[in-house]
Amino acid sequence: MWIAISLLTVAVLGAGVLVGMVPVARTAQWLKPLLAFSGSYLFALTITHILPEALTLLPATPQRVGYWVLAGFFGQLLLEVLSQGIEHGHVHAPDASEQGRVPLLLVLALVVHSLLEGSILVKGVGSGEIGKHFYALVLGVALHHVPAAVALATLLLLRLGSLRRMWPWLLVFALASPVGLVFSNYLVLERLLGSAVYAGLLGFVAGTFLHVSTTILFETSPEHRLNWPKLGATLGGLLLALAVNAV
Repeated sequence: MWIAISLLTVAVLGAGVLVGMVPVARTAQWLKPLLAFSGSYLFALTITHILPEALTLLPATPQRVGYWVLAGFFGQLLLEVLSQGIEHGHVHAPDASEQGRVPLLLVLALVVHSLLEGSILVKGVGSGEIGKHFYALVLGVALHHVPAAVALATLLLLRLGSLRRMWPWLLVFALASPVGLVFSNYLVLERLLGSAVYAGLLGFVAGTFLHVSTTILFETSPEHRLNWPKLGATLGGLLLALAVNAV
């Protein structure tokens, strides 16, 4: 479990270190292929693992899972009004009135999103697809957090003008998913496993993942032109997710 917690935390903090060391223009060069890779990987895992697990937990009323998926999908749409799309690497340059101010609502929206993602990562016995492919899903969440952390760190630097002032807020984001993971695995595990609550949570998070991943995939080729690096990254993410099934 400590491996999962470390991976989720280091992914965000490592992105912050890169932002502090590498110019923004150079960061953007590798950010788009990484977005394509993580979006493809997350989409495939959602379809092959998260949704089947949720449907298995509610075999008598599978349509209820569909309602939760819709809630997650459109809930993420509303959440992005506050987060400004930072989950998929968007950075909007602050205007003069925002200089020196921490974007509290944006950070809060990102933390809520991250907490929910961590809360579905249950390794307990009997947790089906999630338990069998626990670390594959942890990797998916961690990869998804890297572009978001780069965008958040960049925005905080633009607003606050200081690495020292940036780090506490980035640390809050870094700890959100591990807190959700610890909560689900150690505080409410017995009540979650095999329950309708966990099925609903899986459906809701699947909806948010579908929204984020499809947005990423559409935005990486807005002009619908063939871009070999992005296409390679997309196929790489898909193939890695499919390879997980063979493990």
